[in-house]
Order: sequence, then C-alpha cells, then structure tokens
Amino acid sequence: MKQINKLFLLTVLLFLSSFIGAQNKQLNIDELMTNRKLYPSGLNNIQWMDNAGNYTWIASNKLVKANLKSEKKDTILDVAAINAALKLISEKEIKRFPQISWTENMNFEFQANNKIYNFDFAAKKASLINSYPETAENMDIEPNTHHVAYTIDNNLFVSYRGTDITVTEDKNKDIVNGQSVHRNEFGINKGTFWSPKGTLLAYYRMDQTMVTDYPLVDIETRVAELKSIKYPMAGMTSHKVTVGIFDPVTQKSIFLKTGEPAEQYLTNISWSPDEKYVYIAVLNRDQNHLKLNKYNAANGDFVATLFEEKNDKYVEPEHGMYFLKSNPKQFLWFSERDGFNHLYLYSDDGKLVKQLTKGNWVVKDIEGFNAKGDKVFISATKDSPLDNDVYAVDIKSGNIKMLTPVKGTHNVVFDKTCNNIIDVYSNSETASKIQIVNADGKILQDVFEDKNPLKDYKLGETSVFTIKAKDGSDLYCRMIKPANFDPNKKYPAIIYVYGGPHAQLVTNSWLSGAGLFLNFLAQQGYVVFTLDNHGSANRGFAFESIIYRNCGKYEMEDQMLGVDYLKSQSFVDANRIGVDGWSYGGFMTISMKLKNPGVFKVATAGGPVIDWKWYEIMYGERYMDTPEQNPDGYKNASLINYVDKLQGKLLVIQGGVDNTVVPQHSSSFLKKCIDLGKQLDYFIYPTHEHNVRGADRSHLFRKIYEYYQQNL
Repeated sequence: MKQINKLFLLTVLLFLSSFIGAQNKQLNIDELMTNRKLYPSGLNNIQWMDNAGNYTWIASNKLVKANLKSEKKDTILDVAAINAALKLISEKEIKRFPQISWTENMNFEFQANNKIYNFDFAAKKASLINSYPETAENMDIEPNTHHVAYTIDNNLFVSYRGTDITVTEDKNKDIVNGQSVHRNEFGINKGTFWSPKGTLLAYYRMDQTMVTDYPLVDIETRVAELKSIKYPMAGMTSHKVTVGIFDPVTQKSIFLKTGEPAEQYLTNISWSPDEKYVYIAVLNRDQNHLKLNKYNAANGDFVATLFEEKNDKYVEPEHGMYFLKSNPKQFLWFSERDGFNHLYLYSDDGKLVKQLTKGNWVVKDIEGFNAKGDKVFISATKDSPLDNDVYAVDIKSGNIKMLTPVKGTHNVVFDKTCNNIIDVYSNSETASKIQIVNADGKILQDVFEDKNPLKDYKLGETSVFTIKAKDGSDLYCRMIKPANFDPNKKYPAIIYVYGGPHAQLVTNSWLSGAGLFLNFLAQQGYVVFTLDNHGSANRGFAFESIIYRNCGKYEMEDQMLGVDYLKSQSFVDANRIGVDGWSYGGFMTISMKLKNPGVFKVATAGGPVIDWKWYEIMYGERYMDTPEQNPDGYKNASLINYVDKLQGKLLVIQGGVDNTVVPQHSSSFLKKCIDLGKQLDYFIYPTHEHNVRGADRSHLFRKIYEYYQQNL
C-alpha cells in the first residue's frame, strides 16, 4: 500500500510539474513567423450554404455542414468527390479542397488551375465556367456572368464566353491598363470595374511616360540590373489617368471625357444600377476640392457634377456610391464634412436628402443591405474607438441598433435574407470566436472558440488605458509588462510607434493589437509601450488632420507625453528607453531620437521617411502640400536637419528595392551622418521592398531584438 501511495504521489508531482512548466513556456523568436499554433485558429471558408440556416466550412480537406438550429455537424463532401467530378469532364485533379462560394440551387463555384468551375452538389457533377491564362494577373471575376478581366504585363484582356479578348495593346510599358492607379491611395485597390449586370467594363488607363524614373537595382542577376520604377515625388509631375469603358460585344472602348487638368485624381468609380452612367469622384491635385461627376457610359460625355466638397486641408474620398436596393434613384455617400466619417443620403440628381449617421464616431464601411432594402449594415466605432462593431441603420428613421453584442473587432457574413449573421470576432480576452446572431443582435448559436492559443506561454500583463493630450483629448495606450513582473525592479522600456494616418495600433482585438514580437520582447524583460497619437486613425478629421503641413510635430508631442508617463512609473528605468518603428513609424522613431537628445538610449527605424520631398505626391502632398507651397513645413520635418543632435545608438534598416519609401531617404541620412562624423548602424535587406516579409522576417525580428539586448 505504501508503494502504491508513493507511485501515486510521484505521478501527481510529475503531472503538476508538467502543468506548471506548460504555463511558463517562452516564445521562440524563430517560430514567431512559422509556428501556426501560436496564432488564433478559426473555421476556414465559413459561409452560408442557403437561407435555411445551413452553413459550411472546410476542415481536413473536407466540407463540413452545420445548422443554426442544431449542434450536429456533418461532413458532406471531400476532395475525392470533387476530383471524381473533374475527371469526368477531363479536367486536372486538385490536391486540396478549394475555397468555394455557394450559389443558388445547391451549387458552389471554385477556382483551380486558372479555371472557374461550377459544382452541382446534389448530382456531384462539375462543369467548366470560364478560364484565364497562367500568366494572368489582377483577375476580376464578374459574379453574374463570370467574365474575367485580367492583365498581362501592362495590357488588359477579358475572358468572355470562352474567348480571350484583347482590350488594350499598348506597346509602351509606361502606359498601364487595368491596374490600380494613384499609388493605391483614395481607397483604390484595383483597376477594373464591372457594371452591375456584367455587360460593360470600366478600367483605368495610366500614362506614366512623363513621370520621373527612380533607379532600383536587382542584385539577383549575374551582373546587377537596373529596375527603374515610375515614382512621382512631391512637387514633381504626376501621371495622367483616364477611364475607359469596354463593351465585350462590340469589342471596343470609349473613354470618359474627364477633361483637364491632366494632373487630377479619378477616384471611387461607381456604376449606376441601370448601367447607363459612370460616376467618378474627381479630386484636384491639391486634394482640397472634390467633384462627384456623372458621365454617359455610351459615349463618355460629361453629364453633370452632382455635388462638390471643399476643405482648407484636404478631402479624401475612399468609398464609392452605394445605391439603395429599395430606391435605385438614391445612394449613400461617405464624407468627413462634419468632422467624422459618416453616411449621407443623396438622390441621383445630387440633392442631399439627409445625413443618415452622425456623432463623434466613425463609420468604417458598409457591410450590406437587408433584403427589403430599408436597412443598411455598417461597421463603426460608435461605442468605442477601439472596437469595430456592426450596426443596422434604418434608412428612413436613422435609428441605429448594434448587431454584434460582444465588444471587440468583428467581421460578419450575412445570409442572403440578411436575417442571420455569422459573426467572427476577437477582443483582448478572446483570440477568436464565431457566433451566429440574428438581425436583432440576439445570439443564436456559439459555433467555435479559440480562447487563447498562448495559454501555455508565460506572457506579461497587457493593459490598455488613456492619458490626456494637451488639448484634453484621450490618447489610447497599451503597455505590456515583463513576464514575472516584479514591481520593485526597474526595467528598460521599448516604445513601438507608427503615428501616421490610416493606422491604429491599440485596438480591442486579440493581444490588444500588439502581436507576438512585442510580447516576445516583454518576455525578455522589457516594458513595451505603444500610444496612438494625434494623426492616427478612427478618431475624426480634426484629430487626424492636425498633422497637415507639419508632419511629426504634434505626433511627437503626444509621444513625449507617453514618455513622461513611462518615466513616472517606478518600475521603468528612465535611463534605458528605446523606440522602434517602421515607415511613418521609422520617421517618428528618428524624429523622437534626434529632437529629444538624451531621452532615448537606443532607436531602431525601418524604411524611414527622412525628407518628405522624396516621398510620392499622392500621400505626401495631402499632408504636406508641395515643397514650394510649404517650405517651412518641409524644413522642420526633414530629419537631415537634425543629424547633429544624434546621440546614443541608432539602427536604420532599409529594403534594398523599397518602392514606397525609396532608399534615397536612408542613404541620404547615412551620408549626412558621415559628413558630421556621427556614428550609426545601417542594415539592408537587399531583395525586399518596403517591408521584410516571408522567412526573412524572423531575421528582422532577431536583428532588432539583439540590437536592444546589446545596447539597451
């Protein structure tokens, strides 16, 4: 009996020791990019199957079905069944279950081998819908007709009823068709726009022949080769954009008569529901005067300007028109004209019907309309700027109802009736959760939860809080304390910063938006701190646009308040503070280092903007105007002018073929440091563009970490 008790006790001790050890695992820096188990899991390709409450997802190369009224889950199809159907029509087999999209009549569509297939689920038969060449890029598949617009090199093509049609034949590579323009600003992320019924195609044509060439060097050839890009810097000549309308039946294009000046921005292309008109938000080069123009899609004639928007700083259209299902003569328009991004209801003759949403919060996007068309679903920050919640807005009354009852960052999938919603979300407590809710915001079913993939790891405590800016507004902060935190010890601190427009680092999402690398740094004994300053996103126009003509000034004032907060904490070693950032964050990092000598012992800056005169015109001129219009602003923001203040350790990291913040920025900064006898560390990733992606990102993490280990 005593022997049994000893064995039992030994077993319990071994179990407890393994359990305790499991709660104290350390993140491995080399696994941050490769170990999928460290990241929240979910249900792959989850979507509604029909309007009867059935939904599906892909797991283990099989299709799984569930119903919102039942806990039962059934495997209904595997990849072998798809391959059997493909074999019957002499098509190549596939290795993995494809991403699918359910259609009517229990069919789904999928893409494989540069082809689009239909799969009849009931009959277990496949059919070929359309195809496109292996060399095709920028594919845009029209959902009704399945015509495919695509590009090869700089020209545009359409796969139409089994035939590949050449839309453009420009031999000059500096004339680019069917691709995004204006360097992906103004919400532009593609270059083709199918009409509502799929009968016509609008497309961008960008003439870059007049734009300055910028030299980048490809070192992966036997002799390095020049790979110049077209890069219009602030104050220089920009490209010329026009919009074509292609008719696949006549195989001819006409161009909209968008007029002069040539240097203007053609943004947010929208079609009228009847396909007779195309609308373009035309923005002047100064980006302070917008005209919503209407053009005849048949002959390209200008019809009318529906309305205009002006602002002393800038107007930034990022969304097209959303025509109402219930009334195709009316549309919704996004605008920041009252200080926050909200929806305005217009008639198609340009008359304002009413402002639909209002308040000191931001509408981020339109998620869809209900079947009746009297409600619009939006994602917004109505209840907190840290959240991305989904709401139903009654178009007639303006009443707003939250549909996502749990606070957090939500992505939703509506069924075709819009009565039921698949809600995929995370927050600071939950890594990933999927629920079914109805149009009244009632939770109908818990589908999946990955509460904490890091439960076996010893992480530092993360807190989110606010400090007051000089103008009294709240600045949201996130702090990760070291693992095994001892309030009686003093720890070095690393500030992670971005600070620029269109970004928000502190959110009510998993890890509060921090990511694994910052938590790894906290495990290594650093206090890791982040503050979203004036200039960052989702706080309204005044908060974000304060940086206008003075990039770096007000952002740094806020960041230094964060430094003061850190210094006030008894557990922070005020003599060992570092700062790290990339891109705009690199600009902020070096600004903070140089303009506050002695405060930051160490700084690491990746892809930093050094002087805004070397940045591209669309983004640069929006916030800084041109160097000729704003010489003082450019002078004050240029980090070249503060190199003499450099103290302590600074590491600058540069992508060798960076086509966003071109290498001239960091190289010029390096030269100035040499001229003044200032020492710094400089590291190039020769084959990377603006960020270090893929396997090399682990190398980047280690480079930054070891720099702080050696110097902070």
